[in-house]
Amino acid sequence: TEAEWEWAARFAGRDTGLLFAWGGELPPPERAGNYADLAAAKILQTTLVTYNDGFPVTAPVGTFAPNSYGISDLGGNASEWVQDYYTLDTVDSTQRVDDPLGPEVGRFHGARGASWRSATLTDLRVAARSYEANARDDLGFRLARNLQ
Repeated sequence: TEAEWEWAARFAGRDTGLLFAWGGELPPPERAGNYADLAAAKILQTTLVTYNDGFPVTAPVGTFAPNSYGISDLGGNASEWVQDYYTLDTVDSTQRVDDPLGPEVGRFHGARGASWRSATLTDLRVAARSYEANARDDLGFRLARNLQ
């Protein structure tokens, strides 16, 4: 779910949440993930000019170190479709909701995480979210199993 994705990416065994998958400041440290960088400068208009992961497009899964939960590529490589359909947040912000689910039906699925096309502050943040109804070359999915 979108909530599970954010929990795994933002907290990863920490008491306080991360702003970016690698920590709290730009630029990303060396080998933090696959982002729009010097390697992609010939194919993208906007890139991180002080970062080079060596991959102009997607990198092989697991190229970069996993987070403390053992999950690779949450912060960069391909953005990920999540199970939930996309909706604007309509939950009262003072109300606590554990593992909220999105609507049961919809046209768009939520998409989370930065990709090899991401270079802006907005796109690199763990909190960034978008929605998609169609495939795109920097969007993938992660297989996960629901446990009771």
